[in-house]
Amino acid sequence: MLHDPRSTSSSSASTPSLNRRSFLKQASQTFAAGAAFSLVPRHVLGGPGFVPPSEKINVAMIGCGGRARGNLKGVMQHDDAQVIAVADPAEESDSTGLRIYRSVNGRMPFKSEIEGFYSQKTPNHGCSEYEDFRVMLEKHPEIDAVVISTPDHQHAHGAVHSMRAGKHCYCEKPLTHNIREARLVAQVAKETGVATQLGNQGHSRDTMAQTIELVRSGAIGPIKEVHSWVSTRRWNPDLMAPPTEKQPIPKGLNWDLWVGPRQMRPFHSAYVPVHWRDFWEFGCGALGDFGCHDLDSPTWALNLFAPSTIEAHNVGQTHPDLAPHGTICYFHFPKVGDQQELKVTWYDGGVKPEFPAAADPVRNRYGRGVMFVGSKGYLLCEGAGGTPRMVLNDELIEKPELPAQSIRRVQDHYRDWLDACKGGEPALSNFEYGAKLTEITLLGVLAVRLGGQKLDWNHDNMSIENNSDAERIINGSYREGWEVV
Repeated sequence: MLHDPRSTSSSSASTPSLNRRSFLKQASQTFAAGAAFSLVPRHVLGGPGFVPPSEKINVAMIGCGGRARGNLKGVMQHDDAQVIAVADPAEESDSTGLRIYRSVNGRMPFKSEIEGFYSQKTPNHGCSEYEDFRVMLEKHPEIDAVVISTPDHQHAHGAVHSMRAGKHCYCEKPLTHNIREARLVAQVAKETGVATQLGNQGHSRDTMAQTIELVRSGAIGPIKEVHSWVSTRRWNPDLMAPPTEKQPIPKGLNWDLWVGPRQMRPFHSAYVPVHWRDFWEFGCGALGDFGCHDLDSPTWALNLFAPSTIEAHNVGQTHPDLAPHGTICYFHFPKVGDQQELKVTWYDGGVKPEFPAAADPVRNRYGRGVMFVGSKGYLLCEGAGGTPRMVLNDELIEKPELPAQSIRRVQDHYRDWLDACKGGEPALSNFEYGAKLTEITLLGVLAVRLGGQKLDWNHDNMSIENNSDAERIINGSYREGWEVV
């Protein structure tokens, strides 16, 4: 029987943490004067890692690729945060020829951009750069928080290490590369009490909150099923198998560090930049890339936490180590606790569900999106928590009447996290929620990787009851010295 873990879980509130920078500074000044502490500063009472509201948050970037650039801008727009260090195995990486991330990335371009940005406000602001984030954290105890934007296979390693070092943590989606890691990261976040946020930026949009409130208000009646889709395809569409030839390692790239937890292999340009998403050893395919965005609204609105079965059928599978060209995946959620019985269908690679005829005027807005099917009608949402529209009585309602607000609104995804770093409310997509959403997403990825079989999921035992090959994917495998424990 499926047990609802939320019935015994503690509050998701993050415990404020100690500001080592302020504490060490005051301690040195006091003892230098020959005095002893007689009063404990208020910020020390906040606990390990706490950043007082009046102080700037020292942020470090772990990973300096394409997605990291968006995260960098998201942090730098806030005056009470400053980026003081970056770490990436690549000194420089050229993404100008890609269909997205058209820029030159890597730790040196990031260092230059950061120092140039802050020069107008803080002329002497410097940004340190490192190949290895672990060295960066060791040399800069003044770092308060980290933003992890590495390839998927290094998310958990960076997050666990950083949180245990007392750093607040923002991590790109999916939170982890396998299900065991997702549970571990949630556990470490709870144990350390640092402020956390998953990088599913749409979670903080007003339109996402409106969608959740509309669904919960019963605007389209009880939800019978949900469809979610994204049109993205493989980055290496012509690749039939992982490359075997050895190419020269680009200058300035520490390939050993980039491979990290995985077994060493020859460098090949099919892996970097960005194209690593096609390889199960490093990425999680289209579902892993977008699931934490576009499975977010049904997970949040309907309190989903664990399907009982998952089944995926793939289009154009070329090799067991490569993601397919497209997928349809079915999640069946049973009635347990406040999780209702529900079928969720995921599509990628250009496949979509059938739309209600009344939605034809806005169909071209839904290259990516979510559709809730209720007993009274439909609720259509653009991708990543975009604008909700309703179809009731075969009529399109572009601007549905909104129910009373029940979800707090935030300025933006980064502000929500930075406020949590300063002792505010836990961020909306903190790791307790993010790990649950990631686990659902990774169950879909598991079904894609095992291809074509309906899998029976035992949430409590973290196991697939009818396929012994699933265990290695659920738990992952690691190169010696890179274990995530």
